[in-house]
Amino acid sequence: MIDNTNSDTGQTPQNSSRLATVMQVLPAMVTGGVERGTVEMAEAIVKAGGRAIVVSAGGPMVHELTRVGAEHVEMNVESKNFFIIRKNATRLEKMIKQESVDLVHARSRAPAWSAYWASKRTHTPFITTFHGTYSHQNPMKRWYNSVMTKGERVIAISSFIAGHMRKIYGVRREIIRVIHRGVDLFRFDPEKVTAERLVKLSTQWNIPDGVPVVALPGRLTRWKGQLVFIDAIAKLERKDICCLLIGSDQGRSEYRKELVKRIKHHNLEGVITIVDECTDMPTAYMLSDIVVSASTDPEAFGRVVCEAQAMGRPVVATDHGGARETVIEDHTGWLCKPGDSETMSQAIAKGLNLSEEKREKMAGQAMKHIREGFSKDAMCSKTLEVYNEVLSLEN
Repeated sequence: MIDNTNSDTGQTPQNSSRLATVMQVLPAMVTGGVERGTVEMAEAIVKAGGRAIVVSAGGPMVHELTRVGAEHVEMNVESKNFFIIRKNATRLEKMIKQESVDLVHARSRAPAWSAYWASKRTHTPFITTFHGTYSHQNPMKRWYNSVMTKGERVIAISSFIAGHMRKIYGVRREIIRVIHRGVDLFRFDPEKVTAERLVKLSTQWNIPDGVPVVALPGRLTRWKGQLVFIDAIAKLERKDICCLLIGSDQGRSEYRKELVKRIKHHNLEGVITIVDECTDMPTAYMLSDIVVSASTDPEAFGRVVCEAQAMGRPVVATDHGGARETVIEDHTGWLCKPGDSETMSQAIAKGLNLSEEKREKMAGQAMKHIREGFSKDAMCSKTLEVYNEVLSLEN
């Protein structure tokens, strides 16, 4: 078992009767929500007295695993090639035996198949986290996705995802555990953002003094809704604002050109800027007066919406998916119709027209909302409880 009593304080238990070894498996340790959650859980496992092993194809975030005391094993588990998946299952089976792994936690489909088969062969408890809706238009796709429902417990990152699993895959309600993704409140703390950081990023992005800033963070991909956002800003008919598209195109150069063309079409070159990737998102949120999530498809959870609220920023999000669980209408932000620039424009206008008193009140409500319901500590603690629940079934 893992002693979860001190996981939030960072103190390692002194009298754990049994220190469990947990293996998390995912495609690669690149920047993203799945990877961030993996690091956070690895740290929680170590702090709670367990041993954390992560298997992936490697990547820039491996050093973060080492920093928190976890062990990383590099393996080509990101491959979707059937023969490699089968070979990886044999490798994981051997590793589970050699390292006395007590529980396997899979976070993505291709590595989940390898981990599932290895767990079955070794009779090792197996759980999954269902991170997205995944494409499920045909039976073959649904079969491939179904491995994410084969855990003895299946963690859904929102109630929206839990409902999706029940509807599409018929997952039994009793094995689902809804655990919302959590915000690192130590990092996303308004008090920790210095004036120097604000000046540096503001200068880098050439933000004019004294103008309201509206930000849409998210990689440049069509379903994130940047085109809808540009049209919504055009409908405001204001030139006295600064709007930022924060995110890399990740090689989608044609889509980036389309965004630039749409900005020019509305004569908004001096209003909307694409600023690419940002390594200091707490400061980016603090520079913003409003943070927008414009996704045209439902977000499984929507980390940006919660991070912005943790920084005391009012949010505008599309009315579907995880945002329905994380935004309190007119108290922490507003929801607008997906893909509809008119209702998005109206919601942004509400944010821009807030009085200082109302803005301060909303900031307090937003920070309290995230602290009480969507913290990293809560996410880790609840996940450790699931680990212990599954481990106890074996005893």
